[in-house]
Amino acid sequence: DEITLDEIARLNPERICLSPGPSNPQHAGITLDVLREFAGKTSILGVCLGHQAIGEAFGGRVVRAQTIMHGKVSTIETDCKGVFADLPKHFTVTRYHSLAIERESLPDCLEVSAWTEDGEIMGVRHKELAVEG
Repeated sequence: DEITLDEIARLNPERICLSPGPSNPQHAGITLDVLREFAGKTSILGVCLGHQAIGEAFGGRVVRAQTIMHGKVSTIETDCKGVFADLPKHFTVTRYHSLAIERESLPDCLEVSAWTEDGEIMGVRHKELAVEG
């Protein structure tokens, strides 16, 4: 919380990246407020905790992942759109998380853009706004 929403607005950012961090979206400072304030005004990319915050900000639930993955490798599949447009459909990633967006609670405004072999959500994209993570 080293910056306020007003200070971010004064910077007039072209893009915002919500980065990884400890804990969960509810305890991630102003992360959820940033999403609610700037989604639709500027492009937003969420990475790890930022990805989880996207799910939560738009109405999904963040829950304990099916399997806790700290420093473990998995193959993911993508829809080859958005941030995944120039990447292979399947590729290997290193995972470092205990939480995931619950598929059953994913709001209609978000679509799954990447997933693991066992169905864990690894990427989401807003259907109308430039928000992806």
